[in-house]
Amino acid sequence: MTTANLSTIVFAAVFVAAGSLLASSDESTDAAKTGAVEGTSTVATTTVEAARRQAEILHEAMHSTLQITHDRFYREDEGLPIPAFSMKEVFAEIKQKQGVSLRWLVVEGQAMNTDHKAKTDFEKEAVKALKSGRGFHEQNENGVYQRAAAITLSNHCLKCHVPDRRDTRDRTAGLVISIPVASN
Repeated sequence: MTTANLSTIVFAAVFVAAGSLLASSDESTDAAKTGAVEGTSTVATTTVEAARRQAEILHEAMHSTLQITHDRFYREDEGLPIPAFSMKEVFAEIKQKQGVSLRWLVVEGQAMNTDHKAKTDFEKEAVKALKSGRGFHEQNENGVYQRAAAITLSNHCLKCHVPDRRDTRDRTAGLVISIPVASN
């Protein structure tokens, strides 16, 4: 399988899930409401409750896509980029088209990229919550709903993320999703 094929599979799987999710917001996103001009990308805001639901579904879509792509299509000896890296391209597309930010977060194990280390107070609290076994951590502040939720690092992930491991039990990483919300 080529890098292009792997990327195509990742894009297709995530866009089908994410596209239908983000298009089904409880809020109307017509031009009058968002101020959108035809041919431009304008971010529509939503309620906190709708953002929470979107983040839950988007997280599940990303987590499932990552696991399935890694299990079924990634082969280390073929020189392909790891699926989590390929998915960053999907994150950029979603940010550009929907105004929704996604980023990986180191919880247990080594950072594969320094950009994945916790930077904000919210992210540092999320790391503590996820390490303690909570499935997610959320906040709504300054017009942005944020949700950090657990991503399972299973045995095949540990070779890189926890190279000095003494066992093969699953570890945890995180995915932070940030969605603009309407002011109260």
